[in-house]
Amino acid sequence: MGSQSSVLGTKRATDRSVRSPFKRLIMRPEAGAFVAVVVVYVFFAIVTANTRFMSFNGSAAWLNTAAELGIIAIAVGLLMIAGELDLSIGSVLGASSILLAIGCNLYGINIWVMIAITLCFGATVGLINGIVADRTGLPSFIVTLATNFGVAGAALGLSRLFTNTTSISMKSSPSTDFVFAARWGQANISILWWILLTVAVFLMLTRTRFGNWIFATGGNLNAARGAGVPTSRVKIILFMGSALSASLVGVIQTIEFHSGNAANGQGYVFQAPIVAVIGGVLLTGGYGSAIGITLGAALYSIISVGIFYTGWSTDWVQFFLGVLLLSAVLANSYFRKLALTSR
Repeated sequence: MGSQSSVLGTKRATDRSVRSPFKRLIMRPEAGAFVAVVVVYVFFAIVTANTRFMSFNGSAAWLNTAAELGIIAIAVGLLMIAGELDLSIGSVLGASSILLAIGCNLYGINIWVMIAITLCFGATVGLINGIVADRTGLPSFIVTLATNFGVAGAALGLSRLFTNTTSISMKSSPSTDFVFAARWGQANISILWWILLTVAVFLMLTRTRFGNWIFATGGNLNAARGAGVPTSRVKIILFMGSALSASLVGVIQTIEFHSGNAANGQGYVFQAPIVAVIGGVLLTGGYGSAIGITLGAALYSIISVGIFYTGWSTDWVQFFLGVLLLSAVLANSYFRKLALTSR
């Protein structure tokens, strides 16, 4: 009997050792997004087999879209991991775009100086969001939604006041074109910015104390404070990073298209959080990854561009994204509970 129990115990231990790598894999935040990307890409590859969806330029089309969305989504996703949300990104992008164009075109300011001013503007909006949300205790949803309306209205009003229009052209320089608008075929340099940001944030979340602070802040705010985590500082820095990422994309788009538009960016207000959730970030905070958010941006863009290549009505994009969002929320909740019960 003792021998049989020993054999059974050894078998269970062996089963656990066999299952544990798989469990660790499926419990990673990006697991669901990775499977979804593979399935959706294969689906569109088959459906669009007679088109150029899988060609270099076809791939560049969805990668360009994913890159600009991904740059913002990664920063917004970090803030969501810390338990907060930023809805001001749309207005910050548009205001940054028109600010850069007006400074260069109307006042003749050096473009590199204006880029620095524009990025500082974005960081300042984020700083204000962070301070107001932290000091007042108001939900960041409300604070940043108010900021979104305020900044968007100011950008539209001031651009009409100074230029009598909300969209103006501008000239860039060879050096800024190389850094922000270089192209290889149809592929934009924003793809490289996206990849570098993903790697940097991945390393920060997994290798640094600040990364641990982000998870702790979103996981249990009171416990994090009790453990000495500077939660207020963490949130303010992440709010600044979120607005700064929107400002960066505004700069990229303005130089790429040689035009500033105060109305740009409103689509990102909900796209970025959606991408973060699809990529494995929990709405309650404390859980997520940079790779997952990047995969979420890729998935969103594959669907958006893939629908175009199929020739179907683009109305189906909203259907697919709705199904994906609901599926992602349910899957993330399940895998999170699985991870907690397996400890």
